[in-house]
Amino acid sequence: MQHAKQHGASERHACHLVNQPRGTQRYQPTQRNDEDALTRAIIALASQYGRYGYRRITIKLREAGWSVGKDRVERIWRREGLKVPQKQKARGRLWLNDGSCVRLRPEHKNHVWSYDFVSAFTHDGRTVRMLNLIDEHTRECLAIHVRRRINSSHLIDVLADAMIEHGIPEYIRSDNGPEFVARELRKWLVQTGAKILYIEPGSPWENGYCESFNSKLRDEFLNGEIFYSLREVQVLAERWRVYYNTERPHSSLGYRPPAPSAWQAEANTGYGKVESEERFPLFHTPDYGGGISNLPAALH
Repeated sequence: MQHAKQHGASERHACHLVNQPRGTQRYQPTQRNDEDALTRAIIALASQYGRYGYRRITIKLREAGWSVGKDRVERIWRREGLKVPQKQKARGRLWLNDGSCVRLRPEHKNHVWSYDFVSAFTHDGRTVRMLNLIDEHTRECLAIHVRRRINSSHLIDVLADAMIEHGIPEYIRSDNGPEFVARELRKWLVQTGAKILYIEPGSPWENGYCESFNSKLRDEFLNGEIFYSLREVQVLAERWRVYYNTERPHSSLGYRPPAPSAWQAEANTGYGKVESEERFPLFHTPDYGGGISNLPAALH
């Protein structure tokens, strides 16, 4: 526009040539009084929650008292050069010829549980295994069991503790690993009344809820830690589990945590008192409530 004016064209004529409203030439950009403070808050939250995108940061801002929409947060997010996680490509579901879906969809709490293993390493190069157990409907992580080696007997112990606290599920989904198909475990599950769902070999997407949880565990916790002992992994994994259940916004739950009021006081999980020094954003620790009664003898 300035170039056109320098060559003698009027503002009206120049705007007509570029098909632009004249009002745009007199527009003065405005900046809200809280823009700088909001920008600092967004950067601070992005530093604290390193793997959150602008949507979850918006939820955290609202929890802190900011009246702000995700569009404004996204604009500041991009302006400051913060990382926006890439969206996953859409995938079609697996359907049978009769129109039914291959995977059983969870419909209520304790309908379908799923469990799977995740491996990590301590500083000395030794392997650590984590058994993750989740409720597919509520997305709550029921247990993260950490040991150097885990066999079917350990699986029974973890499931028994979870069933005493949360009740017996109708189905339990897993892959076909040797620990999950062990005769002792299958016999025990039959006695409890829970049915077993095995996914197809080589098809981890059929256990998608647990695989999604495993990726979040690795991305937001394991990849950012150096572990010097098995004990440290156990304590920090339990802290992250409580944080995931009570604080972390979950996109499929309307950016609410899976169990925001499930924990009331300090934990007593067999690993001792959770350390007080913050390694990631946690503000309280878990407490296990009362158990259920009239459980089958297999739990005892």
